[in-house]
Amino acid sequence: MLESLMAKSNKKEQQQGTTRRFREMIDVLRKRELMRGITPEKMRQILEDLGPTFVKFGQIMSMRPDVLPQEYCDALMTLQTDVRPMPFETVLEIIEREYKCPWRKKFASIEQEALGSASIAQVHRAVLTTGDHVVVKVQRPGIYSVMEEDIILLKRAAALMQVVGAERNVLDISMILDELWRIAKQEMDFLMEADHIDEFRQLNAHEAYIDCPKVYHHLTTPRILVMEYVDALRFDDVNGLHAKGFDLNQLGQRLGKNYVKQMIEDGYFHADPHPGNIRVRDGKIIWLDLGMMGRISNSDRRAIRKAVFALANHDTMDMKAAVLALGMPKGRVDHTRLYEDIDAMITTYGNFDFGTLEMGVLTRQIMDVLRRHHIGIGPGLSMFARGILTIEGVMRKYCPNVNFVEIFTRSIQLNLQKDFNWRVELDRLKSEGYVFFKKTMRLPEQISDILQMTMSGQTKVKLDLTGSEEPLQRIDGMMNKLILCMISSALLLGSSVICTTQMTPKIMEIPLLGVFGYLAALVLCGRLLWNILRNS
Repeated sequence: MLESLMAKSNKKEQQQGTTRRFREMIDVLRKRELMRGITPEKMRQILEDLGPTFVKFGQIMSMRPDVLPQEYCDALMTLQTDVRPMPFETVLEIIEREYKCPWRKKFASIEQEALGSASIAQVHRAVLTTGDHVVVKVQRPGIYSVMEEDIILLKRAAALMQVVGAERNVLDISMILDELWRIAKQEMDFLMEADHIDEFRQLNAHEAYIDCPKVYHHLTTPRILVMEYVDALRFDDVNGLHAKGFDLNQLGQRLGKNYVKQMIEDGYFHADPHPGNIRVRDGKIIWLDLGMMGRISNSDRRAIRKAVFALANHDTMDMKAAVLALGMPKGRVDHTRLYEDIDAMITTYGNFDFGTLEMGVLTRQIMDVLRRHHIGIGPGLSMFARGILTIEGVMRKYCPNVNFVEIFTRSIQLNLQKDFNWRVELDRLKSEGYVFFKKTMRLPEQISDILQMTMSGQTKVKLDLTGSEEPLQRIDGMMNKLILCMISSALLLGSSVICTTQMTPKIMEIPLLGVFGYLAALVLCGRLLWNILRNS
């Protein structure tokens, strides 16, 4: 009986907490006047007001220029929040609960002051019983359920507030929140992050100037990640690097070459290469925070190479083919408009010069073209776009004498040369030549069949006029208005005829059926007038 009462009490408290949180969200959305439209700055302010959980979501979404317009991504990249650290006692409780033993059996010491505190986890420096210096990443208790509940509540709040985008298009908040939740769940699984680190280490094992922290797998769980402590300088600590005698240009070359290798050769790259995640130790580039990694398929990498060379050769058709290969059309593609947009983009570059090209700007322009034509892309390509923008910005700021685009194009050219094999190419030409010869031999037979079918009246021609959609839509709209007009006229005439009879029942000496006819005609006429005025 007592347990049942306690359970009911806990459930009631939980419902009250949910209601309170929901009201807080509604108040934030109302305070920021969301019903008047949403702008990039307003979205950033809303997420900051909603708290650390949504700041994290905003930071994740800043990496998805395929989901949000670029101006929104730029605004979300500036999101800042002060997350209060967990009490040290709570950290120790979590560690002991995960390991099912006193923390001193695993660690000789754990520093009480946190190295960093974020919405999902908190990091402390520690020393193992073996004497190894490590960092311990501890997940906040209940963060999974908190984020899940916040997502559900914000969906309800946004639906109530009727969120309308800046361009008067409905902003699909529900779809965006689903994407956020998918990515956030990955970040909350520290075993997955440990696997990312291992894969990255394996792919870069032969790179003399690249490294990442070592993972202590026997101490890592879904909620605790233990890695070696990296005592190194941040890449943006220019004075510190100069004081240690490092050459920033040399470090920039190593950073650029490795990042291009990650993208073009490995297809597995760091998705958030900001300066805080790039350290320098003994001349090596040390990559940190490998929780979010991007993947690019072989076909996407081929399309990226094709896009770069199409730009160099001012080849609009090849660029169009590359853009279509990178995306997944969500509907019918207007190829004429797509060609015009790509041609206009290529024309802006004029005399192509790799020395002045900004790869991030080019990537952003391609993403804008994809978005305008409703061509979706996978998470890997959106992370690629964000990664290019970030790493290029880092290198321009801290090692401006190193040209990232030259490194990128040189790597692509070397990659093509390395993949080129005369024997394979000859075999491919033989195969294609045989297929072409076989089809050519069948051509007279096929022409004869077409002529016979035409003469017997069996030939059907399907004509698709590109650009005819808009005129056809206008004609369709005119026909609909004409039909409404005819129906309204028929209702008026029919009701008038009925009114001359003695049909019962009556309302104010007018047959009831005639009244209904007049009302229906009035509604249809009103709708017709509304459509005419709205489109005028």
